[in-house]
Amino acid sequence: MATRATMLYALFLTLLQLLLNRHLSLAAGGKWNLLLPNVGISAMHMQLLRNDRVIMFDRTNFGPSNISLPDGKCRKNPMDPISKLDCTAHSIEYDVASNTVRPLTVQSNTWCSSGSVRPDGFLVQTGGDRDGALKARTFSPCNNDRCDWVEINNGLAKRRWYASNHILPDGRQIVIGGQAQFNYEFYPKTTSPNVIALPFLAETSDRGQENNLYPYTFLNTDGNLFIFANNRAILLDYVKNTVVKTFPAIPGGDPRSYPSTGSAVLLPLKNLEAVKIDAEVLVCGGAPKGSYILALRKNTFVRALDTCARIKINDANPQWTVENMPRARVMGDMTLLPNGDVLLINGGSSGSAAWELGREPVFVPDLYHPENPVNSKFESLNPSKTPRMYHSAAVLLRDGRVLVGGSNPHAFYNFTGVLFPTELSLEAFSPVYLEPEFANLRPNVMSPKSQSSIKYGMSLKLKFKVAGEVKSPVKVTMVFPSFTTHSFSMNQRLLVLDNVKFTRKGKSMNYEVQVRTPRSAIIAPPGYYMMFVVNQNIPSEGVWVRLQ
Repeated sequence: MATRATMLYALFLTLLQLLLNRHLSLAAGGKWNLLLPNVGISAMHMQLLRNDRVIMFDRTNFGPSNISLPDGKCRKNPMDPISKLDCTAHSIEYDVASNTVRPLTVQSNTWCSSGSVRPDGFLVQTGGDRDGALKARTFSPCNNDRCDWVEINNGLAKRRWYASNHILPDGRQIVIGGQAQFNYEFYPKTTSPNVIALPFLAETSDRGQENNLYPYTFLNTDGNLFIFANNRAILLDYVKNTVVKTFPAIPGGDPRSYPSTGSAVLLPLKNLEAVKIDAEVLVCGGAPKGSYILALRKNTFVRALDTCARIKINDANPQWTVENMPRARVMGDMTLLPNGDVLLINGGSSGSAAWELGREPVFVPDLYHPENPVNSKFESLNPSKTPRMYHSAAVLLRDGRVLVGGSNPHAFYNFTGVLFPTELSLEAFSPVYLEPEFANLRPNVMSPKSQSSIKYGMSLKLKFKVAGEVKSPVKVTMVFPSFTTHSFSMNQRLLVLDNVKFTRKGKSMNYEVQVRTPRSAIIAPPGYYMMFVVNQNIPSEGVWVRLQ
């Protein structure tokens, strides 16, 4: 009898879990909009620039794309086995305001490359495959549709394929790793020496599996670099080339970086005036050890990881805290939203990254609330209808939407007779805070005006209007726009500014909040940021500010 009761109870728990899972999969908010059904290329890489245009590109040797180059321009490469003469574009500029695209001319192969935006707003893009592996490329934002890629021969000292970039406090970029590159270098090049060995990358490389490519890299608040590869991390003093801290492996030991591709973010930085600023890294998803080889050689697709691991990297004895996600996810993107929440989007629930190796698309985005108690941090949102698998990307826009594009797990563009056709569409996901019911709580920033310059450690007044109720504290956040590819948003950084004073101007809808800007370039590298006012978790549209 006891056995039967136990079985019934177990059945009850199973049914209850199924109901809970169904509840989690049901829409909880957010809205999807198809922006363009065909932008001509599959958006493997994305970068938002200060003129609200997004640069996207894939690789040059996919064969012809679906958008032609202007004025009879063509890419000529007699050494290319695929396209010796190609008059189609493999990079585009997307104008957010007009919802239009224009083709750009990239000559060398940008496949699986990296990049970041330097302090003057130029996109600097590095590496790639074949003829692009040693290249650097720059793109200067313009509003007259005349700007295009400028390519720099031998901009890099080493061939960089699947490397990571990060902007440094002095405005340079550090370029870390890549296939068979257990080292890092700087752009622009430095001297004596420019290429510096990083044994950690060799130690985290699984033979035949890598799992150390596109290492997750974040500038810590002490000026050192947090570098995560495979299942563990170090804190690197890149000036002295010294490992100043070694972190424990994530419990369970499963890899989280390419091709066992999870994703990672540096959680919002707060209390910026403190002597010691807390910094936390969140790593979510990935694939169990061996998943890549099983998918590649045996056509066996292992269920992805359904956990996130979080660590306070400035603690004296930092330890990972592991929490379950609502669903397994590999190749997902993690995007910091203006109110400090984290959006998990895209990817599959089994297999691994790399061509043809992912299965079971994850259509449901999940929202992670960093401030909530353990086991109550996740919220599931409205599902998409478009599989976004290998080679997808997502970036935050200034209006608070998240731009989503890409997905091409094939060696070429392939639209028929395959499990996941090449995806050329572009969508926008509007988080819950953009729903009409919150319109009266949404601040409208009056000053500073967009493109204003601000300095470090200054007192800054933001004037804004709100139609409805305003509750203190009102937050002001700054977001550095990310370079996103292969499930990692390089340079993604959100700062919550210290609130000095909040006032209401009479009985009107006008308000003013006074904040302190970050005190140094170590906390916030110089450059263009989107600045938002957040009222009751509802952010304003951002304004561009240049921190210098």
